[in-house]
Amino acid sequence: MNEQHKKYFWAVLGVSIIVLSSAAWRFASSYSESIQPSSFRSFSVSAEGKAISIPDVAPFTFSVVTQGDKNLANIQKENSDKMNKAIAFVKSSGVQDKDIKTQNYNVQPRYQYYSCPKDGGACPPSQIVGYEITQTVLVKVRDFAKVGDILAGVVNNGANTVSDFRFTIDDTTAAQDTARAEAIQKAKVKAESIAKAGGFSLGRLLGITEGGNYPQPMMYNYALKGMGAAETASAPSLEPGSQETTVNVSLQYEIR
Repeated sequence: MNEQHKKYFWAVLGVSIIVLSSAAWRFASSYSESIQPSSFRSFSVSAEGKAISIPDVAPFTFSVVTQGDKNLANIQKENSDKMNKAIAFVKSSGVQDKDIKTQNYNVQPRYQYYSCPKDGGACPPSQIVGYEITQTVLVKVRDFAKVGDILAGVVNNGANTVSDFRFTIDDTTAAQDTARAEAIQKAKVKAESIAKAGGFSLGRLLGITEGGNYPQPMMYNYALKGMGAAETASAPSLEPGSQETTVNVSLQYEIR
């Protein structure tokens, strides 16, 4: 191969490489656009779906708070005896073991604090004068006819604080599914209406996002004054009502 043929060969090879590189870049760019939803002309619609459900469980917590001197063993026994009596009452009322759960057991010292001398001397250190024990149990009541009696009964059997009572749904999956299906259907109808009004056709569904708004049921605090709870508690009258589950969805469509 003479010198002129070599130059021609290398020139053709260089042009070919440039052409192939350009084609490969255009193909890659085109493919990237084909898989990137953001490359399409698109629009989004949002809608809300709701589901109304009847509560099927009434959870609440009750605590036994016991204070005493430095004899921690006596305080623990007193606290345990009261809690065991309250739990026994709950079980005798038909609440299953799986719906009774200890949430907290806390032992903390009680201190006596002293004022610092007015003449600027050293402040006397605080001293432990006793202990306080708090034991808290979560209960789920499924028989609503017994709710009021159980709330009052745990107090009459040793508890001195009852709180966080509410009517709610134990498993919200079905309610969320119903609300979600309604929201998606509403969003589809809205998208079709917008497309018709705008004079274009709906393309592929490019994306969907979901947001939920699950309002907390009303809380009923059945708290007692004082540590002793000497007065007999009466059963409150409570109504479960209904619970609303809300799901919001946003659909993104390609414009054709």
